[in-house]
Amino acid sequence: MLMLFLTVALVHIVALMSPGPDFFFVSQTAVSRSRKEAMMGVLGITAGVMIWAGVALLGLNLILAKMAWLHNIIMVGGGLYLCWMGYQMLRGALKKDPQSSDAPQVELAASGRSFIKGLLTNLANPKAIIYFGSVFSLFVGDSVGAGARWGIFMLIAVETFAWFTVVASLFALPKIRRGYQRLAKWIDGFAGALFAGFGIHLIISR
Repeated sequence: MLMLFLTVALVHIVALMSPGPDFFFVSQTAVSRSRKEAMMGVLGITAGVMIWAGVALLGLNLILAKMAWLHNIIMVGGGLYLCWMGYQMLRGALKKDPQSSDAPQVELAASGRSFIKGLLTNLANPKAIIYFGSVFSLFVGDSVGAGARWGIFMLIAVETFAWFTVVASLFALPKIRRGYQRLAKWIDGFAGALFAGFGIHLIISR
């Protein structure tokens, strides 16, 4: 049982560390806005991972195998959302105002939006669909008991939150944020193009 948990932990951290929409969303939010907003995004991503893990534990691979149309809907919907995110980032980059910082009264609403964006970014993440629909499902076969399944579920959630907390804290460092301010338009434009690229790839590769 210990070997199962260690294997899942290792596989999951490798999956988390490979750059994708979740990583770019957290890092871009931390460097362009604040650590607080990035952490709200981290909570959203963690909630998304918990949804994926829960569905995977209930047999996501079997559902996708028997309902190919559902897989296509998830892929196209996720791709469209990522394209929309990319468009918003590109539009923001084109009218970037270097002197601005969000007013305090908008912070609460912005943090709420960051949570929703983090959640939707994860749910639309092509890596999550592939990972939880195939790789992750290999470790939770019928031989794995209910107790172990709950343990794996909690492990995945804690590991996800811990990793993206490190990412948010790193990119929110003053030195990195100052560097961002000098290149904000280019960084946001690159992030927007990247998100749009993820979305288009997700749609055409379904």
